[in-house]
Amino acid sequence: MTVSLGLLTGGLGNFNLTDFLITILVLAVSLSFHEFAHGWAAFRLGDDTAARMGRLSMNPLVHLDPIGSIAFILGGIGWAKPVPINPSRFTRARTIKRGIMLTSLAGPSANLILAFASALGLYLLLTLVYLTSWSGTVLTVMIQLLNRMYFANIILAVFNLLPIPPLDGFKIFGSLLPSSLYYRLMGIERYIGMVFLMIILFARGFLSQVLSVVAWPFNQVILRPLEWLFGWIWQLISLA
Repeated sequence: MTVSLGLLTGGLGNFNLTDFLITILVLAVSLSFHEFAHGWAAFRLGDDTAARMGRLSMNPLVHLDPIGSIAFILGGIGWAKPVPINPSRFTRARTIKRGIMLTSLAGPSANLILAFASALGLYLLLTLVYLTSWSGTVLTVMIQLLNRMYFANIILAVFNLLPIPPLDGFKIFGSLLPSSLYYRLMGIERYIGMVFLMIILFARGFLSQVLSVVAWPFNQVILRPLEWLFGWIWQLISLA
């Protein structure tokens, strides 16, 4: 299940059609890729449940939850339909816990891949602008889209890595716990998740600050090498 904290839009108070459409596209691509990655990882481990149900797809219509999507657009918090996984069908995982950990890790990893691809695309686009002096509305929209895609996926990855149910991080880090404690926590996962949802609703500002701090190392790992690489490329271009 993908739960996303809406740092992409402040609601519809100052409605802008272009910004709205970009938000919809970012939401559809990011959440669909996240859920597809869960299903793909499970399939690679031997569980074809998601594939048989048509969820091994990048089609947003099979992943997005209507209520969760509307809640995201209007209130800044939303969710996608969880990809069905049957851990008992894992044949390539040494243990069920390890299989759950790997399938859970696939979602945030997919968002980090999208973040890197968006950042790389943005730098390539800026290089093209540098070479051709391209400008205009299309360029502005493309820059906004790639920028939004990058930050959305960083936040989605970091948020879902928090070790709190129902987020992926709970299953990832929970797999490191003793089995007795792990399955005991799984039994009360729903109740912990409800408490966490209340925290999101009433302490979103604090949570946003926490996510910004946690996201810092991810930004460094992705952006710093690209800044260095393209800074060097741009310097070569200016000398040519």
